[in-house]
Amino acid sequence: MAFAIIKTGGRQHRVAPGDIIDVDFLDAQVGTEGVFADVLLAGDGDNITHGAPLIEGATVTGEVIEQRKDKKVIAFKYRRRKGYHRTVGHRRKLTRVKITEISLGSSATK
Repeated sequence: MAFAIIKTGGRQHRVAPGDIIDVDFLDAQVGTEGVFADVLLAGDGDNITHGAPLIEGATVTGEVIEQRKDKKVIAFKYRRRKGYHRTVGHRRKLTRVKITEISLGSSATK
């Protein structure tokens, strides 16, 4: 089974064709194709190719399924016996992507 490790949004994801992953917000319309050019490692069965740090010419293609928000994260700060407390929260914007193809430049896997 073919797989690749890509870097996007400061995080690394292990992906294979057909996988659905959530990545940090990408400015793309739903239904469009996106290309991830930062491929760190790729493997198919017995052969593993790694870059230093990236594999030249390798790309991973994915289709944008939806734009969404993550669940709310609450941060509560306080100092005991001082009457100080603050509540802060945020929701991360995410893009859900379905991986369609892994290409190592010369060969492609669907």
